[in-house]
Amino acid sequence: QVQLLESGGGLVQPGGSLTLSCAASRTLLNFNAMLWYRQPPGAQREYVARIHSGGSTNYADSVKGRFTISRGDTKNLGYLQMNNLTSEDTAVYYCSVNAEYSHYWGQGTQVTVSS
Repeated sequence: QVQLLESGGGLVQPGGSLTLSCAASRTLLNFNAMLWYRQPPGAQREYVARIHSGGSTNYADSVKGRFTISRGDTKNLGYLQMNNLTSEDTAVYYCSVNAEYSHYWGQGTQVTVSS
């Protein structure tokens, strides 16, 4: 069984930056894609960004130009660089990985943007 662990969340002021990381409990092979989702308080989980094994990326309109998703290696799977954060980015952020013909989710990391 593979566990994903997100890290890097925390409290940041508006306009600030954070980098989230997604790591696996063991080496994952046959990586296909990594996605980030977030769930704002009282709202449904929403898509943020994805990166495919070939390197192509896609972003939700709400984060385009501010967030950057990138790949890591077979255990430190990837990152989400978040710049120019606003209060609307406050949420629990989840990484999700398609690898080894399975789909895995992390437990989430809280990001709070507040002055």
